[in-house]
Amino acid sequence: MESQDAVAVFRKGISKFIEFNEAEWHIFCQHLDLKKLKKKTHFAEPGIVCSEIGFILTGSVRFFNVKDGEEITGYFCFENELVSSYRSFLTREPSLNYVQALEDTELVIITYNNIQAMLANPILAYKMERFGRLVAEYYLICYEERMSSFITKTPEERYLDLLNTGRDIIQRMPQHYIAHFLGITPVSLSRIRRRIMKAA
Repeated sequence: MESQDAVAVFRKGISKFIEFNEAEWHIFCQHLDLKKLKKKTHFAEPGIVCSEIGFILTGSVRFFNVKDGEEITGYFCFENELVSSYRSFLTREPSLNYVQALEDTELVIITYNNIQAMLANPILAYKMERFGRLVAEYYLICYEERMSSFITKTPEERYLDLLNTGRDIIQRMPQHYIAHFLGITPVSLSRIRRRIMKAA
């Protein structure tokens, strides 16, 4: 991977999972790639094994499924977040959902084969095992928080949670994607937005 700026952003971003000394980092960087996705391009698709974990440098992606011909958005990822169809990545079974670039998106990529190569490297093996476990925990926490919000919160509370993330999600995402993410119709989302604006 060539871009030093990208390397620096990536190193800072994954520090919450794992930190490397300089010798380890030098070897680790040899197993990274940069990838650019045009808007609407798929990172993962149903029926195809996902063989990459990505770290988003710029842009965003959405996770969605298709039911009765309709796209149902389940999740979004933005800058400095990891993206993968991680179940597929780990099990080597086909992905169950789409992961699609919502904007032109640039990522740092680690392939499954490169993960295996680093696990076989005695210098990196321990830290890569730890990295894999912490990434799995990250996805589990995201899933549990999402499920809990649907059980315990109203759509309006979930919308307010989106607003309170500090990200410009509302401005960057089409409203029908946000509505599906919240589990409501676009009409219901419009009503919620009007209520919030009146109360402000």
